[in-house]
Amino acid sequence: MRPLHPPGPERSAEWRRRFGDEARAERPDLSALCLLVGAQADGELDEAGLDAAQIELDRLAGELPFRPGGPRSWATALAEHLGDRCGFRGTPGDYQRLDSSLLHEVLRRRRGLPILLSVVWMEVARRAGAPVYGVALPGHFVVGFGPPEQQVLVDPFDGGRVLTGPDAELLVAGATGAPLDPSMLSPADPLDVVLRILNNIRAWAAARPERSDVALWAVELSLLLPSHPARLRYDRAQLLVERGDFLTGALELDAYAEVVAAVDEPAADRVRRQARAARAMLN
Repeated sequence: MRPLHPPGPERSAEWRRRFGDEARAERPDLSALCLLVGAQADGELDEAGLDAAQIELDRLAGELPFRPGGPRSWATALAEHLGDRCGFRGTPGDYQRLDSSLLHEVLRRRRGLPILLSVVWMEVARRAGAPVYGVALPGHFVVGFGPPEQQVLVDPFDGGRVLTGPDAELLVAGATGAPLDPSMLSPADPLDVVLRILNNIRAWAAARPERSDVALWAVELSLLLPSHPARLRYDRAQLLVERGDFLTGALELDAYAEVVAAVDEPAADRVRRQARAARAMLN
């Protein structure tokens, strides 16, 4: 695995500005947002690299047959092209790699997490004119084709295998222990997809305390999304304290306490105590 080093402060600030602008666009571009996430992780990814990744998605779409038919025909065409011919799929080892969450690296390696492989499927299919969208099943992201009454689900992690109803039920039951709810099959919003990707990156970093830098930029990108959980501010504050920026972390904790106080004053008091403890570490 090629070691990934983040960009310098100026380049990082520029990528974040562009990420925030794209996230607030009327129609956010999923591939652009995913590539900007990659740019935060990989200092070697430059403007030419971003363009090359978009060109690769265009190329893959151009190799698909022209409008092959209904949802199942589209699903089959994508599986044959991306899964069989191009070799896009996942393995258990991909869960241990940061580059499995970075679109430019997934395009290069043709390996990745279910959600990133789904992004490849969606972006290639969308460019080819398919009725495609992401489906955020608990614990395993998949891709849907067609309207609800004709919906066909595929699993890009398994090379684009078409899922039967029982297959989807088993995926949900395995992740949650609960039955599949029809609401789980609704199209995922692009910004929710990006937030889920960033949550995956944070989970990867949480298992590696030496990579708190990755956790920090992932939570800071999450905070740039127009809609995000308020608790992310608390998570950022904790990371700052862990990384030795006690004053900024304390200020963030105080700010979060003010938000929480409106609904849970005892919780706000606990956060304020954490802020005092962080300041005490300056002495």
